[in-house]
Amino acid sequence: MSTAIAPLRFGANYTPRSEWMHAWMSLDLDEVRRDFAALADLGLDHVRIFPLWTVLQPNRTLVRAEAVEDVRAVVDIAAEFGLDASVDVIQGHLSSFDFVPSWLFTWHDKNMFTHPDALSGQVALVERLGARLGDAGNFLGFTLGNETNQFSAKTHPSPWPVTEAEAANWITTLLDAAQKAAPAQQHVHSEYDAAWYMDGHGFTPALASRLGAMSTVHSWIFNGTAQRYGGRSVASDRHAEYMIELARGFATDPDRAIWLQEVGAPSNCLTPEETPDFLEATVRSAARTENLWGVTWWCSHDVSRSLADFPELEYTLGLVDQDGAAKPIGRRFAEIIPELRERQPAPPRPLGIVVEVDENETPISRAAMSPGGSIFQAWVDACTAGVDPAIVTSLDADKPEVLAARGITELVRPALSGEDYTSQNTVV
Repeated sequence: MSTAIAPLRFGANYTPRSEWMHAWMSLDLDEVRRDFAALADLGLDHVRIFPLWTVLQPNRTLVRAEAVEDVRAVVDIAAEFGLDASVDVIQGHLSSFDFVPSWLFTWHDKNMFTHPDALSGQVALVERLGARLGDAGNFLGFTLGNETNQFSAKTHPSPWPVTEAEAANWITTLLDAAQKAAPAQQHVHSEYDAAWYMDGHGFTPALASRLGAMSTVHSWIFNGTAQRYGGRSVASDRHAEYMIELARGFATDPDRAIWLQEVGAPSNCLTPEETPDFLEATVRSAARTENLWGVTWWCSHDVSRSLADFPELEYTLGLVDQDGAAKPIGRRFAEIIPELRERQPAPPRPLGIVVEVDENETPISRAAMSPGGSIFQAWVDACTAGVDPAIVTSLDADKPEVLAARGITELVRPALSGEDYTSQNTVV
């Protein structure tokens, strides 16, 4: 079914209530059933799950059969509750912790994106999981990993830098393996917002918007948006929508689906009383965009206070609390889903904010696109004035047929300005 007419999808990124992702070390399927029952009660239709790379593949040539069966079991349990399941396969980073197998760091240091052995090992894992999951009717497909671009970012403590060509090769190599192993599903990759906001970063807007079955967007307002504009500002409430429109602006397929794959209400930017309204504002603004596949909230369950060393906000991001009860934010999500699942016509976006790009279609200044930058500010100003803006690259801005197809009748070209983007995808 076409994205334009299919019902909007609503789900959660699954954080097991007991033992968090460490649950994958010795999986209790009854706990999984309990967790999924709570999510089904909220009216969700899918989960995104995160089997740990270190558990699946502790040695480059050892993909543990037991761990693969655990992944299949969780996908099958999701089906018991009417939930589809998306599976992250190269799962190396979650909630400030890196999960990188020992055959890739310290004495065995290999760039996961470029070293031939590292690539062959990852392909083997994708192929093995794909072969086991491909016939599951509720398996949506793979995400290559959660914001794996953070391993290449200059802000990472031990970065594996990549060029755009190297990043593209990593993405396409693994996507090709996924498509071959599980051809019936849609496979994607995900980046944290350095791809959009950090100059010199090898993962680029073009790669995010053109490779894979859909574009994925991860939106977090602790990236400077809330600090500059306020947690319940127009800028924060519509940050996810802004990133969706950035993805649309760099896409070459006008009908390409976009998945708001990760968005949450961080407690370092919002009070507990503000989080339900923030969720509603964020989801409603995202739902107004064209070709949106769905919204997957971060996250399903609060991290247990029995676990140490998480950033404080991670203990509070769940839709469901540690007692298994839906929190106010979870109940609000459940309240708005029935209304928003049925798509409404997207509003026109006659104003196009132009992003200047070079000959490789990389933004001249990604800093200008970041919170506080001139392009970001132009978006905020337009929204504040009651205008729904679009994003268009300077290449497309010179093509009347593209502007006409998108309904853009007016262009604004902000002077490029912005501070060097140093935000990370985590807070520690």
